[in-house]
Amino acid sequence: MSTVYGYARVSTAGQAKDGNSLEAQERDLRAEGATVIFKEHFTGTKTDRPKFSELLQTVKPGDKIIVTKLDRFARTATQGMETIKQLQDKGVTVQVLNMGTIDNTPMGKVIAQVILAFAEFERDMIVERTQTGKAIAKASAEANGEKFNEGRPPVDADRIEYALSLLDKMPYSEVVKKTGISKSTLIRYKKKRDAQA
Repeated sequence: MSTVYGYARVSTAGQAKDGNSLEAQERDLRAEGATVIFKEHFTGTKTDRPKFSELLQTVKPGDKIIVTKLDRFARTATQGMETIKQLQDKGVTVQVLNMGTIDNTPMGKVIAQVILAFAEFERDMIVERTQTGKAIAKASAEANGEKFNEGRPPVDADRIEYALSLLDKMPYSEVVKKTGISKSTLIRYKKKRDAQA
C-alpha cells in the first residue's frame, strides 16, 4: 500500500515567522493528503539533514512526497531537480504545492522541463557572477600593482602555528570554529609538521 509523505523544513528563525513555519507547512501538507510528516529545522545548504535522509530511505515505489516549495528540498533548483530525478527513478511521485505534481505524465514532464530550464539559468547566472567577481578582483589587484591569485588566499603562518598548537589540546571541530581554518587545511599542515618533526 502506498503512503503519502510530507516534508517540512525551516532554516532560519525568520522563516518560522513569515508564513513558512513548520506548523504552516504541516497544515498545507496534511490538507493535500500527507499522512506522515517529516520535519526539521536545518539549513538547505547542508546535505546531511537527518530527517530528509530518513525520508529518502523510507519511501518505496508507489509512494508520494509532498513539499510546499522546491526550496524545501534543496538550496538550488539544480539540487532540487537532482533529488526529484532520483525519487522518480525509484518510482516515487513528487508534488511541489506551488508548482504541481512531477511524475511521468505529460504535465509532470512539462513541469520538470520548466524547472530544469530554471536550474540551467541558475547555473549560468552563478557562473556569470563568479567570472564578473574574478574580473573585478583582477582589475583591482592590477590597479594596485598587485598580482591576482585565484582561489583562497593563503593562511598566514602565525595563524597556522596557533591552530596547530590548539590541535594538541582540542579536536579538529573546535579548532576550525576557533580559527576559521578549514579541517582539510589543518590536516595538511599537521601532516607537514609531523613529517618535519
